[in-house]
Amino acid sequence: MSRRPANPSRRFGDSGGGLFSSSKSKASPVLSVGLIIVGCLFLIAYVYKGSGGFGSHLESVSRVEGDYLCAREVLRAIPVLQKAYGDSLHKVLHVGPDTCYVVSKFLKEEETEAWGIEPYDVEDADGNCKALILKGIVRMADIKFPLPYRPKSFSLVIVSDALDFLSPRYLNKTLPDLARVSADGIVIFTGKCT
Repeated sequence: MSRRPANPSRRFGDSGGGLFSSSKSKASPVLSVGLIIVGCLFLIAYVYKGSGGFGSHLESVSRVEGDYLCAREVLRAIPVLQKAYGDSLHKVLHVGPDTCYVVSKFLKEEETEAWGIEPYDVEDADGNCKALILKGIVRMADIKFPLPYRPKSFSLVIVSDALDFLSPRYLNKTLPDLARVSADGIVIFTGKCT
């Protein structure tokens, strides 16, 4: 097979197909510059959002052991729970990771007392969480064992991300204990939340 001889007079720019070639229809340089600027803005926004700049610590992404937490869904459910339970939503117990965050949001609601049980270690807790623990509003407790509250202590018990890892043996003990401390009901958020 023979090679075709190259034409030395032919240049890269003359072919009409190169990157820097000139063609009869030129795009406006303003369009090119505008597209580059828009691309840079999208890149900056993407990087800024990934660093947590557009949302709070929890609302951007919250993870424990590689799973997404349901705390964001709990916060979205507060207005629905207020409509469903009305006046009986005075004393709420939240059980699960990010309890400090959820309890803080509930405490901002009018006429609502909120308490919490954090089933996992909170070594990296922020100042707000440590203050809630020192006041006794949030307790560290293993939910496999009886909860340290009297029967019907709370109008509503909200559980998020705490029951997924329990064996059936412990689940059969924990669910009745959660029902024992609740006067009106239990709301359980389970599974992978996004």
